[in-house]
Amino acid sequence: MTAYQKATALLHEVATEKGFLASANDITNYRRIWARDGVICGLAALFDGDEHLVKTFRETLNTLSDHQYHLGNIPSNVFFDKTKTKLSFGGLAGRVDTIAWYIIGVCNYAQFTHDLDFAKAHVNAINKGFNLLEAWEFNNNHLVYVPRSGNWADEYITEGYILYDQLLRLWALRAFNLLFPSIEKEDKIIRITRKISENYRKRKTTNEPYHPKAYQELQKKKYWMAAFNPSGYQTQFDALANSLALILEIDRDEFSPKVVKYAEKVRKKVKTKLLPAFWPAITEADADWKLLINNCKYEFRNIPFEFHNGGTWQMVNGFYGVGLLQNGYRDEAEEVLMRINKLNEFENWGFYENFNTETKQPTGVPKCAWSAAATVILSQALNGKKFLT
Repeated sequence: MTAYQKATALLHEVATEKGFLASANDITNYRRIWARDGVICGLAALFDGDEHLVKTFRETLNTLSDHQYHLGNIPSNVFFDKTKTKLSFGGLAGRVDTIAWYIIGVCNYAQFTHDLDFAKAHVNAINKGFNLLEAWEFNNNHLVYVPRSGNWADEYITEGYILYDQLLRLWALRAFNLLFPSIEKEDKIIRITRKISENYRKRKTTNEPYHPKAYQELQKKKYWMAAFNPSGYQTQFDALANSLALILEIDRDEFSPKVVKYAEKVRKKVKTKLLPAFWPAITEADADWKLLINNCKYEFRNIPFEFHNGGTWQMVNGFYGVGLLQNGYRDEAEEVLMRINKLNEFENWGFYENFNTETKQPTGVPKCAWSAAATVILSQALNGKKFLT
């Protein structure tokens, strides 16, 4: 079987009547319907077109909306026990990114399946999600404030106005507005886009920096900053956020080539030949080490070059490959796909969640569904498939 066939086989293995599970293995809480994992697997299903996988995505989205909190939160995960249903909206902090992933999923499903009625049935849930995200701005200034541990990097140190979450919200708004256009949503899209462009990279001139003092002290870099908060900027390279910026084509002509140049330099330098989740890795010598080592509920996993702390995730690189392709870097995207498949193949197609970037040894959960989704998404993107963005 080819790498693609192995990947789709795993997606079939995790497909249940309630939606996609995060892993085929019964490890900790991975045999649950997760919002972000489920939507990413669902996007792969839409790109592939398999009827059973597409139906599973539909049920994933229904599961998430059926268990939405009355204020608008989308569950981090849903677990169907024999006797009752268990919900989680986050661990040490609530999850912010689940709302946007859910909306992105519904809109892409409706677009790919030509089923606008499905999206219409979810409009009330979607609007509750959008309203909650707006409330989480707190100061009505168009950027969502995210607590530490409030997104997929749930044991990392980013906190505040995290770029990844702003981009996901922007993607959700743009996708929804393509299906249900409104002047109000269009205005919000323009305002958020401007805030991102003017605050997450150092420009020669900027109209209204969100944090003037911190922005004045910010050093110019060739990538988008990971986050900022009242204490200043967190300047790590966030591979998933920068990949989303490439996919959404934020400042494409002026800045995207610089992002790709920097990202390719990092990718070719590390031993996995794929982007680490965050870079550089935080070590015991760094001031942020104390924040990192204390940010775990059970056991510490973020040793240097592992997990979020410089570890390599195939899922992240799948989106990076799409970003490369969308900006005209086909050769580089093909190489990224080859490297993803090489990691997925480790230990007889173990599809591990992530790898140590220095040792190239697996450090995450095996049979991880979104590692397989990375292969499917990037393969089909190379065949011309595109997200609704």
